[in-house]
Amino acid sequence: MSTKSQKLKYPIEVFWNDEDEAYIAVVPDLPGCSAVGDSEEEALNEAQDAMAAWLQAAKKAGREIPSPSIDNNFSGKFVIRVPKRLHASLTRKAKMQGVSLNQYVLFLLSERQMEHRLSA
Repeated sequence: MSTKSQKLKYPIEVFWNDEDEAYIAVVPDLPGCSAVGDSEEEALNEAQDAMAAWLQAAKKAGREIPSPSIDNNFSGKFVIRVPKRLHASLTRKAKMQGVSLNQYVLFLLSERQMEHRLSA
């Protein structure tokens, strides 16, 4: 299977890891399948190669290959009401980082989600 000509259709989660000072790409459907890169794009590209290797090894070992999880019930958008003080604080911090409020809140949620996943 050539990852250059065909992208594999498994969901990939990418996050920044301060400890490694790199982007980590994790393929939740394939246990232990992950990749590292200096940029999100590099981590995603490396994840494609890691998926191909994972699938090849699983096939060779006679293990069951999981189907990609697909859930089309989520739009990626939700609305949340927060106290005015929190809204103001988050907006200031986003400005300091030079990103939009949405990007900053997404970063915070992703960081917390990954901390929770690593501690579980």
